[in-house]
Amino acid sequence: MNHLSIPRRRLLRLTATAAAVAVAAVPLAACTTDGSAPSGSGGGDVTINVALAANPQMKTAESLISDFEAKNPGIKVKFTTLPENDLRPAVTKDVATNSGQFDVAMIGSYEVPIWAQKQWLVPLDDYVAKDTAWDQADLLQPIRDIVSSDGKLYGAPFYGSSSFLFYRKDLAKKAGVTISETPTWDEIAAAAAKMEDKDKDISGICLRGLPGWGQNLAAITTVINTFGGRWFDMDWNPQLTDPKTKHAVQFYVDLLRKNGQPDAAKDGWEGCLQRMSQGKSAMWYDDTVFAGSVLDQAKPEVAENIGFAMAPTGPANLPSGWLWSWGLGITKSSKNPDAAWKFISWVTSKEYIKLAGEKAGWDSIPPGSRQSTYEIPEYKKAAEAYADLTLQSISKANPKQPTVDQVPYTGVQYVQIPEFVDIGDYVSQQIAGAISGTQSVDAALDKSQEYTTQVMKDAGYLK
Repeated sequence: MNHLSIPRRRLLRLTATAAAVAVAAVPLAACTTDGSAPSGSGGGDVTINVALAANPQMKTAESLISDFEAKNPGIKVKFTTLPENDLRPAVTKDVATNSGQFDVAMIGSYEVPIWAQKQWLVPLDDYVAKDTAWDQADLLQPIRDIVSSDGKLYGAPFYGSSSFLFYRKDLAKKAGVTISETPTWDEIAAAAAKMEDKDKDISGICLRGLPGWGQNLAAITTVINTFGGRWFDMDWNPQLTDPKTKHAVQFYVDLLRKNGQPDAAKDGWEGCLQRMSQGKSAMWYDDTVFAGSVLDQAKPEVAENIGFAMAPTGPANLPSGWLWSWGLGITKSSKNPDAAWKFISWVTSKEYIKLAGEKAGWDSIPPGSRQSTYEIPEYKKAAEAYADLTLQSISKANPKQPTVDQVPYTGVQYVQIPEFVDIGDYVSQQIAGAISGTQSVDAALDKSQEYTTQVMKDAGYLK
């Protein structure tokens, strides 16, 4: 069985769920910037509709759109910007039903091979071949690989990233703690206890607690990997109650409950970014892409004391940084694919990266996608503290073998099968319950094991 193929009744279930969430989410959460009258109005203008995740670097792109429109007269851009948990179901509903709402969709590396097989995306190779200035050879190979399928490029990488540790050098010194460039999770837990200052509302660490397969479960899965656990064995039997997996999840939950931020189950990356920038957390484990955002948003006395280290390792001593890219793809239902490529080419180009640095600040550029980014003198100076660690983290991540034991799946912080959206969201809810204290880790993982087993049986992976 090809496990990228979605059984028909599961596809209907996933699509129906996405449609319901999207209908509810878009009117409430969408931030729309309308660049013109609708496509087809007088004057011959073409309007392309672009769906973006509400991340800092995407907001920069939105603010610079006048540059694109000046260089491409006749093409107007309309943005729909959504939080990640709302973007995914909204775009999935659009492409699965072929409704044509979006010409360009921001898609994660998880979706690319799944959507490519379903023929929901237009291969970009012909556009790339004709657009030599875009310079495909400049893309970082690990990032190019995860937005490709069967050797074809389906998502032009807007940024690429891994995960690492942010920490306050001044608080570490005050606590008598040394954070090495390659720390272990045990060392980080000990440091969090010493660096915490409850009188000043400074937590020892901030970690994602918010439910979602792309929120708390992304971080938790990297901990599971480096503790020697895994999601499935080679026969697709779930391993969520395996002792190594349980040890990892218990460690994560205990660390948050002892030395993490208050009400941690409500915080995703957004909440931790805010806390770290405001000086309310001594450490933070998250995406390398937020390094520039932290330094840009933090008060001077906080920014000058922020240091960086590789993703902490666990008992299995396995590199634990994840690998991710937000890419831009042309939907199969797009009515204006050529105009869509012109936008994608602009916003993922070397020239755009320089424009973003010059106009919005070098901390605001989309990093991790191109080698040339790391050769720009202004960026090298601005990102001196974290640029090399970002590249190291990206190069060390291994989505083809993310665990110590053999597994039948790829993906570091996710399992690249269609069912993982359903499974991951459920499991993340259960673990969030353990983080908030409404149930034990054992109870959360017992429920997760049972649910995941049933989903895998329904999907035909298990008898």
